[in-house]
Amino acid sequence: MSAEATNPEAHPEARPELRRRGRTRLDLRRLGRAALLGPTSRDRLPDAIGHVAEAHRAHHPDADLSILRRAYLLAETSHRGQMRKSGEPYITHPLAVTLILAELGAETTTLTASLLHDTVEDTDVTLDQVRAEFGDEVCFIVDGVTKVEKIDYGAAAEPETFRKMLVATGNDVRVMSIKLADRLHNMRTLGVMRPEKQARIAKVTRDVLIPLAERLGVQALKTELEDLVFAILHPEEYESTRALIAAHAGERDPLPAIADSVRGVLRDAGIAAEVQVRPRHFVSVHRIARTRGELRGSDFGRILVLVGENADCYAVLGEMHTCFTPVVSEFKDFIATPKFNLYQSLHTAIATPEGYVAEVIVRTRQMHRVAEAGVVALGNPYATATPDSATTDPDEERVDPTRPGWLSRLLDWQQSAPDPDTFWTVLRAELAQDREITVFRADGGTLGLPAGASCIDAAYAQHGAAAHGCIGARVNGRLTSLSSPLSDGDTVQLLLAQDASSGPAAEWLDHARTPAARIAISSWLEAHPDRAMATTSAARAPLSVVGARGGGGNAVADLPDATVRLAGCCTPVPPDAVAGFLVRGGAVTVHRIHCAAVAQMRAVGRTSVAVHWRATADCRVTLLAESFGRPHLLADLTEAIAREGVEVVSATVEPPVEQRVRHSYTLQLPDAAGLPALMRAMRDVPGVYDVSRV
Repeated sequence: MSAEATNPEAHPEARPELRRRGRTRLDLRRLGRAALLGPTSRDRLPDAIGHVAEAHRAHHPDADLSILRRAYLLAETSHRGQMRKSGEPYITHPLAVTLILAELGAETTTLTASLLHDTVEDTDVTLDQVRAEFGDEVCFIVDGVTKVEKIDYGAAAEPETFRKMLVATGNDVRVMSIKLADRLHNMRTLGVMRPEKQARIAKVTRDVLIPLAERLGVQALKTELEDLVFAILHPEEYESTRALIAAHAGERDPLPAIADSVRGVLRDAGIAAEVQVRPRHFVSVHRIARTRGELRGSDFGRILVLVGENADCYAVLGEMHTCFTPVVSEFKDFIATPKFNLYQSLHTAIATPEGYVAEVIVRTRQMHRVAEAGVVALGNPYATATPDSATTDPDEERVDPTRPGWLSRLLDWQQSAPDPDTFWTVLRAELAQDREITVFRADGGTLGLPAGASCIDAAYAQHGAAAHGCIGARVNGRLTSLSSPLSDGDTVQLLLAQDASSGPAAEWLDHARTPAARIAISSWLEAHPDRAMATTSAARAPLSVVGARGGGGNAVADLPDATVRLAGCCTPVPPDAVAGFLVRGGAVTVHRIHCAAVAQMRAVGRTSVAVHWRATADCRVTLLAESFGRPHLLADLTEAIAREGVEVVSATVEPPVEQRVRHSYTLQLPDAAGLPALMRAMRDVPGVYDVSRV
C-alpha cells in the first residue's frame, strides 16, 4: 500500500494556497533522484535542490541560498553510495525533509540543519566539522536530532533519543520541527517495511510525535501523520472512511454554494476576505462519522475565511450571524483565548435554508500561517537577540520566546525520571493530555497546567521541592483544599508551612495530574517511609484533652434554686440572646436563641424558663478551628490561646482528612469581650484558615 495514497491533502485541489502560488504539490518520493544528475556550476544551486530553493524563496524572497548549496554538497557527498530500503539514493530523504520544511516557511538555518540531519549519525561527518563549516547554531540543531548510539543504550535507545531531542527542543524548537518532518517522510515511504515494523513505528508516531506536532501547532504535519498512522493501525476503518469520501465525491457538494453565499454577504458588507472550502482529512471525517452517525454533504469540509486584521474577524462573524442562522453551541473564540499551541481563529457554524449546517473558521492570514506551520512559521526565535543579551555561560539554558508551558514541564520532570521506562511511560501519558489551562499566580505570574490539574500540581509547578510543605491554597480568594481542581483563568495562592520538615501526604498522589508533581511526591514518600506509613494509616479516634467542666457560668435562670447549665451544642456567651428550658432533674439548659435545639425543645413541650446574664463578664465558649495539617499545629494553637489568658476546659482534635484538621476547644474566658480578639489570635496561627463558634 502506498503511504502517499492515504493523504487526501496530497492532491493540489485540497491545498488552495498552493494553487494560488501556481505550484503543484511535488512528488517527494521522486524528488531526490535529481541528485544523480551531473555536476553543476559553482555559481548556482545544484538542480537537486532547485525545488527547495523555489519553496524557500516563496516565503523568504531575500534569503541567502549559498549556505544551502554548501550543506547540500556536504550531505550528497557524505551519503553517496548509501541507499534507502525503497531502493532510492539516501540523499532523497534529507532533500524531501528539507522540502517539507521549506513548504511550511522554515528559515534558512532550519533548512541547512535539515539537509545535514543524518550526516553525523550515518556518515563519517562529525559535529566538529558541522560546527566549523556552518556554525554553532546549525551544529546544535543537528546534534539534537541525531539518535543516541543503540550500542550504548540497547533497548533504551529510543526513549533516550526522545529525551535528548526534548532537552534540545527546550533550547531550540527547530530541533523538533526537523524531527517531525523526518518522521512524516519516513511514514510516507513506510510501505517497504515489514508489517510489524510499520505497526511499531506507527504506534510511536501516534503516542508521541502526533501529540508533539499538535502542541507545536504544526497542523499541516499533524493531520497527514494522523492519516498515515490511521491507515496502518486501523486498515479496515481507514478503508471504510476512504469509501465514504469516495462516495461523497460523486455527489453534489453543498459547500461551494454556501461559500459563494458567504462571499456575497462579505462583499456587500465591504469586508475584503478570501473564502475557501477546506476538505476534512481522513481522521477528521472518521471522527465526525462516529460522533454524528450518517454524514451529510456539508460534513466533509469546512469553510475558511481569511481576512487582513483581527478586527475584520469579528466583523465577518457579525455578518455571518446576521445573514445566516448561527448554531450558537458551535461558537468558540480562540482569538481572545488562544490555544496553548499558538492556534487562533473564530469557530462558528451556520444553518442554510436548505437545512445544511456548515462549520466556518475565520482567521487572519498570519493566523492561518501559524495554524498550518505552528512554531515553524515563527522563524528563528533568536533572530532579534542582541550581542549584549546573549548568554556567556555555555551551560546556561537559552531563553526561547516560543517555548510553551507544557515543554517547560516536560523538561522539569524528565530530570527526575532517570529510568528510561519511567520516562517513556510518563511522556506518553503527559502528551495524552490534549488540553491546557492557564492559572494566575498571586504574585502576578502565570502557570500553564494540563486540564484537570489540581492545586497540588500548581504548587509543584510554582515552588518545586518546596511544595512538599504546602498546607493549603486560596483559589480566587477563597480557601480550599489542595485536591481542588483548577479551571482556566483561576487565581491561585499557595500556602506553605514554615516548618521545613513538612511533607506531602500519600493521598496527594490521587489528585496530582502532572508528572513533575507525581514524581516529586513519590520520591519524597520513598525517602520518608515512616512518614508515608503515618499518612496512610487507618483513621484514629479523635484526640481529646479534657479539663474540669463548669456549670452555668454567669447565666441566671428565673427559677429559684434551679441548676443552670450552658448547652454544649451552641455554647452561649454574653451578650448572646438566649433561651432556657427545664429538663430532667430540675436543671435548666441555656441555648442561643438560634440554636437548632431550641425548636426541638419547644416541639417536645419542654418548659421555657427566662434566663439572663449576670453582671460578671467571665464566660465559657466552644470554638471550632479548621486548619491544614502540619507538625506542631496543636501546640501552636494552645500557645495562642494561653497568650490571651484563656483557660482550656477541653479540646478535641479530629484525624486529618485530605490534609485538613478540625480542632474543637471549650474555653473559659475571664471576659466575654475578649472573644473576638481570641478568635483573631487563633486565625493568625499558620495553617489555620477559619475559627468559628460551634
